[in-house]
Amino acid sequence: MKETQNIEFKRQWRDDFLSELCGFANAQGGTLFIGVDDKGSVVGIENAKQLLEKLPNLINQTMGLLATVNLLAEDGKEYLSISVSASEQPISYRGKYYYRSGTTLQEMNGSALQSFLLRKMNLSWDAVIQPNATIEDIDREAVDYFMRHAIEAQRIDPETRNDSTEKILRNLKLVDDQGHLTMAALLLFGKDIERWNMSAIFRIGRFQVSRDNLIIQDNIVCPLIMMPDRVISTLRSKYLVSPIHYEGLFRKEPLEIPEDGLREIICNAIVHKDYTGTFIQMRVWDDRVELWNIGTLPEGFTVETLMAEHDSRPRNMLIAKVFYLAGFIEAWGRGYEKIRKAFESEKLQFPTFEQVRGGMLATIPRERFVAINNGTSQKSGQETEGGTETTQKTTQKTTRKTESGTETTQKTTEKTTEKTTEKILRLIKENPSITNKELARLCDITEDGVFYHIKKMKAAGIIRRIGPDKGGHWEVIEKP
Repeated sequence: MKETQNIEFKRQWRDDFLSELCGFANAQGGTLFIGVDDKGSVVGIENAKQLLEKLPNLINQTMGLLATVNLLAEDGKEYLSISVSASEQPISYRGKYYYRSGTTLQEMNGSALQSFLLRKMNLSWDAVIQPNATIEDIDREAVDYFMRHAIEAQRIDPETRNDSTEKILRNLKLVDDQGHLTMAALLLFGKDIERWNMSAIFRIGRFQVSRDNLIIQDNIVCPLIMMPDRVISTLRSKYLVSPIHYEGLFRKEPLEIPEDGLREIICNAIVHKDYTGTFIQMRVWDDRVELWNIGTLPEGFTVETLMAEHDSRPRNMLIAKVFYLAGFIEAWGRGYEKIRKAFESEKLQFPTFEQVRGGMLATIPRERFVAINNGTSQKSGQETEGGTETTQKTTQKTTRKTESGTETTQKTTEKTTEKTTEKILRLIKENPSITNKELARLCDITEDGVFYHIKKMKAAGIIRRIGPDKGGHWEVIEKP
């Protein structure tokens, strides 16, 4: 027997071990063994019978839990098992809330505690009522924008187009029976969403080489339902390129990154963000776009779960419902398949997704921008109805001048990237236990940048991780 998410060993009983039972009850339930060492060997306890009488009442009086306490014996040594089931209600011990995760006990605070309490009450954070808000805080233009898209997506009856703002919000379950607005209503359609949530911002920055070299940035602040369009428009006008080509006589300027896939990634970040945390951050580099939003995956989910067929578990259920009705997201966990198809249809590399720093990071390669800068993009043409072929060169070198007047080129970035990779590899050789934080400091780049270089080296078979993130070390398996 060994310790798991449902089993914990203690050599002797102490009353503060009640917090362990609290953690089990708030998670999946579990059993605490008293008189067993960390290796799972029975060492026995002398006061087993006294504890057998004491603990059921103590547990019930302090936490309201009905525990099953059993007296066991092995090789003449007595020990106890104390089992509690998962509770449908939040359980506290001495005013604190604990949660069993893996083999560790965690005290919940801040946004984690708030999310936990709401989940136990079968509510999502965006359903919380804002008693000081009125219908005057809602932007009718945003409501009309939603109605147009929802009707076009055939997910709302066209006859409701001219309903009053209050009736529309009530039908969307964004208003309670007393007419009070939910947080979702104010973020989706509010005139001033920062008044209700200071982190409801989508921040975009253009970076070159390192995190200190910020060229330009934009803060997108608007009703959430309109945010995807605003973000795409800003990216198109200032951050990404749209190579020109012709299809017959028609001029085409598609975004360098498949717009359907990019829009799905942006919508996912907005819908699943933990709005008790910080703002959404998009970093645009010469070779990639990184989009990070705070908020961990649902319990039991991994990145691999997202890539396979899975059920939909939105963090913000009301916001997700409105985005679905508008036709912006899928409702059955098919969003990542939509992203995959968008990139595969244009023969582009699929983005990578990982859980880092308490949130989700999407890394999208800028293959077309790199190709254009390197002069490797091919001519494209299409035969017209008259039989003539129209071609448009897409090999023109694209540069973007910064505010100081300097030009950024991909060749310079590639050399710098190679040097950074070489430096990280050298530092790993010198200290296999070095952390990503230390690598970021020594290389003067962000931890996201370190993740990027590490991922490239792992994919190339240069290094591999031995052991867990904490306590493990790197091993160099091939010289570059």
